[in-house]
Amino acid sequence: MEYHNPVLLKETVDGLAIRPDGIYVDVTFGGGGHSREILKRLGPQGKLFAFDQDEDAWKNTIDDDRFTLVPENFRYIKRFLRFHGVRKVDGILADLGVSSHQFDEAERGFSTRFEAKLDMRMSRQNDWDAYRVINEYDEELLKQMFLNYGELKQAPALARTIVEARSKKPIQTTIELKAVLAKYLPAHLSNKILAQIYQAIRIEVNQEMDVLKEFLEQTNALLNPGGRLSVIAYHSLEDRLVKRYMRNGMFEGEPERDFFGNFSVPFKTIGKLIVPSEEEIKINNRARSAKLRIAAKVE
Repeated sequence: MEYHNPVLLKETVDGLAIRPDGIYVDVTFGGGGHSREILKRLGPQGKLFAFDQDEDAWKNTIDDDRFTLVPENFRYIKRFLRFHGVRKVDGILADLGVSSHQFDEAERGFSTRFEAKLDMRMSRQNDWDAYRVINEYDEELLKQMFLNYGELKQAPALARTIVEARSKKPIQTTIELKAVLAKYLPAHLSNKILAQIYQAIRIEVNQEMDVLKEFLEQTNALLNPGGRLSVIAYHSLEDRLVKRYMRNGMFEGEPERDFFGNFSVPFKTIGKLIVPSEEEIKINNRARSAKLRIAAKVE
């Protein structure tokens, strides 16, 4: 099974400042690229736990006594680490979004390049898929989805058109959806708008924003003082949440001030935003929108 090179591999793992005897978590295992790099830097006493809800990724498990693959959604990170007897860790890595493998498997329905059933589930155990979203959501829910997760100005028109089309017959495939929305896809912008439409549906199907918030909120309690959080985001919605949480320890508003008027925050950001080099983008096109942020738990 071909998985592409992980994005910002060295920079993301460097950001963890790995201690050879530390305990680390890769919450987006995928093809195992980041995990293998972490294991190279761990000593015999080090431990690495990896999470992935996608059954395809489980086939890439690593045969190493220091490694444990948890076949679950990383929104449950604290629960499953406790199940394995772990309450504190020294670093957590997340490479968000869809893996290259998921995009390249036509039947998964993630890519605008292929005809496939409307699916887009990151876990096939999830009974909620893109078909149900497109055919069962009312017009207002569809509009909010396209507006909030696709940042599409034409969200009301897209929602109305889908509801009208499905009243005649269900919309079952990616090609049928594209045909229904054809008048909103001018040739010079077709790929960009389709990508935004797909992103919105995918985020909704997999509850990606809720999952990310739940995950980030658990990192404060899980990390040892000085422990690192290293996160790659691929679109502004994700990156905004990561940036705000690392800066303020919350997603909205401002943190409380202490007696001296200083903000009391759980993390300090390490370095500046890191983006891929032109060379990496040439090798791996998926890297073009990647943004890496690193933070350390305040000691």
